[in-house]
Amino acid sequence: MTRTSLSPRSSAELLLLGTIWGGSFLANGIALPEAGVAGIVAFRVGGAALFLWIAVRALGLRVPREPRIWGAFLIMGMLNNVIPFTLITWGQQSIASGLASILNAATAIFGVLVAALVLPDERLTARRMAGVLLGFGGVVTVIGPDALAGFDLRSAGQLALLGAALSYACAGAFGRRALAGLDPRVAAAGMLTASSLVVLPAALALGGIPRLDLSLPTWGALLYLSGIASAFAYLLFYRILAAAGAGNLSLVTLIIPPVAILLGALVLDERLPPHAFAGFALLGLGLLVLDGRILQIPRELGRRAR
Repeated sequence: MTRTSLSPRSSAELLLLGTIWGGSFLANGIALPEAGVAGIVAFRVGGAALFLWIAVRALGLRVPREPRIWGAFLIMGMLNNVIPFTLITWGQQSIASGLASILNAATAIFGVLVAALVLPDERLTARRMAGVLLGFGGVVTVIGPDALAGFDLRSAGQLALLGAALSYACAGAFGRRALAGLDPRVAAAGMLTASSLVVLPAALALGGIPRLDLSLPTWGALLYLSGIASAFAYLLFYRILAAAGAGNLSLVTLIIPPVAILLGALVLDERLPPHAFAGFALLGLGLLVLDGRILQIPRELGRRAR
């Protein structure tokens, strides 16, 4: 993993991206009562695809026509959009948005394991294994020891969020192989278009013609999810990736939960149990160990002392 310096501009953009994605959990919570799971996912992927194709057209980027690449877009769309968006939105029907964001941070933990299984240059070193174990300890702490003993909708919602995190991790490994060499903005537009071809017919079959008499907060949440949290966030994501590298970009997973927790408390009056915060602390420590820089601090202090 290439390590690139994190400039003040990239740091600000990373904070902005984490804030945007943290806000998506609040937007889901606002839109769910009126739009439902299928409506939210359909509007999010369809609207984001439209916004991104406008950007691709304005930038004059080449659009691939090979069937193999569009097949890869379809698989990537299922793994990175259809499955996780659906599981997250469904899960948020029974769990708080802040809790959902914490469990979604397990994406980085699953990503290390999936990459070690399918990518030959992503070995599971001792440091990475330690980070994974800390992360899973955090996930168990967040869920709570008695959640599965009395299995209910809340437990199922938490498992749905972990399923979304695993799907994101598989998407990362698949995309690295199947979409290598493509302009990421074109790849994102193609992926969301393929997602739309799956989601829109499914939404019509499940819910019929979508309602248009939605309240202003619901319309605002849907526009936020499609235009800001998906289309703009993808463009920002790849900008940070190019400027600061994948290692620095992975730190966004530590920014999202605090934002989602704060917004959930202020807007939706959500309150999380103490074990959720303790679990996030463990999960965050695991992510920092995976990043590796936290382990370099004692060595750097020792070098300066000499």
